[in-house]
Amino acid sequence: MVGMELEIFIGEIADRVLKYLRAADEPGKVAEPMPHTSLSKTTDLKLPLEGNGMDAVLDDIDTYLRSCVKTNRPEFMNPLWGGINTAGLAGEIIATLTNTSMYTYELAPLATLIEQTILNRMGELVGFSDGAGTLTTGGSNGNMLGMLCARQKMHPSSTQTGFDGRSLVAYVSSESHYSVLMSANVIGIGHQNLIKVACDENGCMRPSALADEIERTRREGGIPFCVVSTAGTTVRGAFDPLKEIGDIAHAEGLWHHVDAAWGGSALFSTEHRSLMEGVESADSVCWDAHKMMGLPLICSAFLVKDSELLARVCAHGNVAHYLFHEESRNIDAGRYSLQCGRRNDALKLWLAWRECGDAGWASLVDDYMDLAKHLETRILEHDDLQLMSSRMWTNVCFRFSPKDYAGDLNELNSEIRRRMMQNGNFMVSRSNIGEDVIFRAVISNPKISTHTLDSLLEELTLLLSEVVRGLPSEHAF
Repeated sequence: MVGMELEIFIGEIADRVLKYLRAADEPGKVAEPMPHTSLSKTTDLKLPLEGNGMDAVLDDIDTYLRSCVKTNRPEFMNPLWGGINTAGLAGEIIATLTNTSMYTYELAPLATLIEQTILNRMGELVGFSDGAGTLTTGGSNGNMLGMLCARQKMHPSSTQTGFDGRSLVAYVSSESHYSVLMSANVIGIGHQNLIKVACDENGCMRPSALADEIERTRREGGIPFCVVSTAGTTVRGAFDPLKEIGDIAHAEGLWHHVDAAWGGSALFSTEHRSLMEGVESADSVCWDAHKMMGLPLICSAFLVKDSELLARVCAHGNVAHYLFHEESRNIDAGRYSLQCGRRNDALKLWLAWRECGDAGWASLVDDYMDLAKHLETRILEHDDLQLMSSRMWTNVCFRFSPKDYAGDLNELNSEIRRRMMQNGNFMVSRSNIGEDVIFRAVISNPKISTHTLDSLLEELTLLLSEVVRGLPSEHAF
């Protein structure tokens, strides 16, 4: 495709992008729910022997845009991310257009310097002024890197000779992200050597329980080596007490990794950065810019205080004489990454940061916290709603608990959520706190307003009435 044909095609794509963006400001649905069996039957997914041509590409794009979840709509409050950062979108387009990989300065000169700038600034915010880092495929990968660094610190020869991980033990909050289980699998200690430490009533790891678990491990012949704190848990948005946990970890000679994939952005806010107090004493941190900062997926940083240790974890790249050369040892980003081919995720974050500055991120965090407070207040004022956890971040956990309702509350809330999803007007997640089924609304979308939140509660209340009217009389109230 050349010349005018290319211009027309790109223009058609641009028209669709603008239409999608504008639709988020108009009445509409987040999703048009359809079972996968139906969607697979009504959509032509076949890969042809003979190509269908570029006109068919536009048709296929239209089909995709009709059926996708509209994550840029304000009513989308389901995961820990949402919305579209326009400068970030521009960076994503240009990064894809230029189609480079981030292993060497030779191949990605300005992109390498941009990534260094991003990582240095994030390191400064965390308190790692002389550290290093890399952009990863997400917080899960960042947690794995943190545990690999911990293993390297405990067993410096493990990358060369391997090791028997059956005696090494790591500790995480009982409400930590499931990726730490993946990390335990990958680094070779196994799930049973990942100890889930008890949390308090707010969902924060209890330092005294951590100390007890470490003592028990040593008594039983295990070898503690790593503690993973969570700064912003997935369900409640709880922040573990990083300073106290770090003090215990380091007194015991353990690596302290902080999973701040969700909560790291608190560092921008003068009002809320105290949630991250103690992170500067950690050994490593992961922080997802694609969550609260709103960058297009994926944009995730892993930061480490000891730059040489990360280089040793990733030293497998030293044999790649076709990529890495001695004269560029101090600049090639691939020497600090587990990946070889790695897309340029730094450009979109750099452009967005240049647009809004630290002050812009701080304002975003503060606005989201104000919106979460609004929703929390409305729930507390509602006769039939119950706040299911204290709120530290922008996760708001609640459920229906009508005063005189005699039925199963888990069934009631599950059915209301099912109907909400069927309607497609809003999307908030269904989660659990203990045995209780709850709604978890997450404020991380720049289009959310107090009107959005009020409308959400209005729809859910209407659905409560519908569900109760349809139940047998003994379940009514």
